[in-house]
Amino acid sequence: MNFTIETTDMDLGDTPIENIFINDFMPMANGTYVKVYLLGYKYAHDKDQNIEVNNETIAKHLDIPLDDVLRAWDFWEGKGIIEKMPVDMNNKYNYKVRFLNLKQLYIKNNFNILNAKEESPKKPYLCTTEDLIDANQIPAINRMFNSIDYIMRRPIVPMEKQKILAWIHDYNMNPDVIEKAFFYAVERKGIRKINYVEGIIRNWYDQGLTNLEAITEHFKSQDEKYYKYEKVMKHLGLDKRPITQGEMKVIDKWFDEYEFSMEMVLKGCESSSKVSNPSVNYIDGVLTSWFEKQIKTFEDIEKKDKLKEKKDYKVTKTVERKSTPIKTRFHNFEQRTSKYTSEQLEEIARKKREEHYLKAKGES
Repeated sequence: MNFTIETTDMDLGDTPIENIFINDFMPMANGTYVKVYLLGYKYAHDKDQNIEVNNETIAKHLDIPLDDVLRAWDFWEGKGIIEKMPVDMNNKYNYKVRFLNLKQLYIKNNFNILNAKEESPKKPYLCTTEDLIDANQIPAINRMFNSIDYIMRRPIVPMEKQKILAWIHDYNMNPDVIEKAFFYAVERKGIRKINYVEGIIRNWYDQGLTNLEAITEHFKSQDEKYYKYEKVMKHLGLDKRPITQGEMKVIDKWFDEYEFSMEMVLKGCESSSKVSNPSVNYIDGVLTSWFEKQIKTFEDIEKKDKLKEKKDYKVTKTVERKSTPIKTRFHNFEQRTSKYTSEQLEEIARKKREEHYLKAKGES
């Protein structure tokens, strides 16, 4: 006697993906590598033993070259989250993929950190030229380098790029966190030195600040002004570029001179949805108008809106008047024909015609 479960004709199941993969590993890979990992993980999680899957199956399913699938497994093996188990020792491309448990890896890594004092110090990662070439093919890494070029106001050289890639490996930082460190160093501290940025990264790592959410909360408690800049620019959808000194002064005015709360400032930022290119200057016009009208709270805004609504919908009654013709001096003239009846007028006209006829006949 045995027990079986009927499989459905359609795939209506689900595949649990660990958040560690989504948060820590997915941002560092290009889309193709992520798709290969997810589809392979889905097949590994599938309980139907009748389904036979290999790299050719994945390549066909995703409509990509087989070489892309193989490169994806090489990439994830390098990140330490899969193992390739050879099937045919004479064919290095014929292997099975074993997905490692990311929760268990996380616990082991943290356990190793706690016991690091008893072990020899870990050697820093040395990024090679080949590593740099491969990294540039990853969209998230490429975007990070382009953003850093913009923030630094100069293109960073290959040696600096290799150093930055080493930070990602040594401090387990995502590209967006590295970008935020450059942004903070240049725009907030006014320092454009690579070593200074590395110091920021190291401090964040020591404090356990390894993602943007944690860093934002840190700014909120330690650097209130920078937190305000971040909040406003993100609300306007302008957080992908550095904030200018002029924009900082304008935002400072809203809080220091106008004494608006963060909620009121963000309420003002909502008006940016009415324009195609929102800007700090546009919001400054809105908030300055509120300040001049002594609008300080949401209740003041509601009162203003109700007053405007009354004005817009106020109906003024129009009094109907009979149109009277404009009189001129000719209207005071009394017509001669008003003294005769219609029969008398006809008789006068007949006599006039006869006189005209006789006169005309006598002339002839």
